Amino acid sequence: QVQLVESGGGLVQPGGSLRLSCAASGIIFSFHDMDWYRQAPGKQRELVATVTSGGRTAYADSVKGRFTISRDNAKNTVYLQMNSLKPEDTAVYYCYTAGVYWGQGTQVTVSS
Repeated sequence: QVQLVESGGGLVQPGGSLRLSCAASGIIFSFHDMDWYRQAPGKQRELVATVTSGGRTAYADSVKGRFTISRDNAKNTVYLQMNSLKPEDTAVYYCYTAGVYWGQGTQVTVSS
Protein backbone atom coordinates (compact mmCIF):
# COMPACT_ATOMS: atom_id res chain seq x y z
CA GLN A 1 0.00 0.00 0.00
CA VAL A 2 1.42 3.34 -1.07
CA GLN A 3 1.48 6.10 1.54
CA LEU A 4 2.64 9.70 1.29
CA VAL A 5 2.75 11.53 4.61
CA GLU A 6 3.38 15.27 4.64
CA SER A 7 4.56 17.24 7.64
CA GLY A 8 6.06 20.60 8.51
CA GLY A 9 3.18 22.96 7.83
CA GLY A 10 2.08 25.67 10.21
CA LEU A 11 1.53 29.37 10.78
CA VAL A 12 4.36 31.71 9.81
CA GLN A 13 4.71 35.46 9.41
CA PRO A 14 5.31 37.04 6.00
CA GLY A 15 8.98 36.77 5.13
CA GLY A 16 9.41 33.65 7.20
CA SER A 17 10.42 30.13 6.26
CA LEU A 18 9.08 26.60 6.55
CA ARG A 19 10.34 23.22 5.41
CA LEU A 20 7.80 20.63 4.34
CA SER A 21 8.58 16.93 4.27
CA CYS A 22 6.83 14.07 2.49
CA ALA A 23 7.74 10.55 3.54
CA ALA A 24 6.86 7.85 1.04
CA SER A 25 6.32 4.14 1.55
CA GLY A 26 5.09 1.28 -0.59
CA ILE A 27 6.89 2.46 -3.73
CA ILE A 28 10.43 2.27 -5.08
CA PHE A 29 10.98 5.91 -4.23
CA SER A 30 14.11 6.46 -6.30
CA PHE A 31 12.30 5.45 -9.49
CA HIS A 32 9.67 8.18 -9.30
CA ASP A 33 9.41 11.88 -9.97
CA MET A 34 8.01 13.69 -6.93
CA ASP A 35 5.78 16.75 -7.00
CA TRP A 36 4.51 19.32 -4.55
CA TYR A 37 1.10 20.83 -5.28
CA ARG A 38 -0.91 23.37 -3.34
CA GLN A 39 -4.55 24.37 -3.14
CA ALA A 40 -5.74 27.66 -1.71
CA PRO A 41 -9.37 28.16 -0.64
CA GLY A 42 -11.61 28.62 -3.66
CA LYS A 43 -8.81 27.91 -6.12
CA GLN A 44 -7.69 24.97 -8.22
CA ARG A 45 -4.85 22.78 -7.11
CA GLU A 46 -1.62 23.93 -8.75
CA LEU A 47 1.80 22.40 -9.30
CA VAL A 48 4.44 24.14 -7.21
CA ALA A 49 7.61 22.14 -7.78
CA THR A 50 8.91 18.89 -9.25
CA VAL A 51 12.04 16.85 -8.69
CA THR A 52 12.66 14.06 -11.17
CA SER A 53 14.06 10.64 -10.36
CA GLY A 54 17.34 11.97 -11.74
CA GLY A 55 17.31 15.03 -9.51
CA ARG A 56 16.29 17.70 -11.99
CA THR A 57 14.00 20.35 -10.57
CA ALA A 58 11.34 22.68 -11.91
CA TYR A 59 9.23 25.38 -10.27
CA ALA A 60 6.11 27.43 -10.79
CA ASP A 61 6.96 31.02 -11.68
CA SER A 62 5.26 32.22 -8.51
CA VAL A 63 7.79 30.43 -6.27
CA LYS A 64 11.01 30.54 -8.30
CA GLY A 65 13.88 31.86 -6.25
CA ARG A 66 12.00 31.37 -2.97
CA PHE A 67 11.24 27.63 -2.81
CA THR A 68 13.62 24.70 -3.19
CA ILE A 69 12.58 21.09 -3.74
CA SER A 70 14.96 18.28 -2.88
CA ARG A 71 14.89 14.55 -2.26
CA ASP A 72 16.71 12.04 -0.10
CA ASN A 73 16.37 8.62 -1.66
CA ALA A 74 17.94 6.94 1.37
CA LYS A 75 15.10 8.29 3.51
CA ASN A 76 12.33 7.98 0.88
CA THR A 77 11.57 11.63 1.54
CA VAL A 78 11.04 14.73 -0.56
CA TYR A 79 11.35 18.21 0.90
CA LEU A 80 10.11 21.67 0.06
CA GLN A 81 12.11 24.50 1.60
CA MET A 82 9.99 27.65 1.48
CA ASN A 83 11.64 31.01 2.13
CA SER A 84 10.42 34.61 1.91
CA LEU A 85 6.87 33.39 2.38
CA LYS A 86 3.98 35.60 1.31
CA PRO A 87 0.31 35.60 2.33
CA GLU A 88 -0.54 34.31 -1.14
CA ASP A 89 1.45 31.15 -0.37
CA THR A 90 -1.28 30.19 2.11
CA ALA A 91 -2.67 26.84 1.01
CA VAL A 92 -2.82 23.14 1.74
CA TYR A 93 0.34 21.59 0.32
CA TYR A 94 0.22 18.08 -1.12
CA CYS A 95 2.81 15.55 -2.15
CA TYR A 96 2.10 13.61 -5.40
CA THR A 97 3.80 10.82 -7.30
CA ALA A 98 3.46 8.08 -9.87
CA GLY A 99 0.53 9.74 -11.57
CA VAL A 100 -1.98 8.64 -8.97
CA TYR A 101 -0.83 8.93 -5.36
CA TRP A 102 -1.59 11.92 -3.15
CA GLY A 103 -0.70 12.65 0.44
CA GLN A 104 -3.25 13.98 2.91
CA GLY A 105 -1.88 17.50 2.78
CA THR A 106 -0.37 19.91 5.28
CA GLN A 107 -1.70 23.41 5.94
CA VAL A 108 0.59 26.39 5.44
CA THR A 109 -0.72 29.75 6.64
CA VAL A 110 1.25 32.94 6.09
CA SER A 111 -0.16 35.77 8.14
CA SER A 112 0.88 38.49 10.55
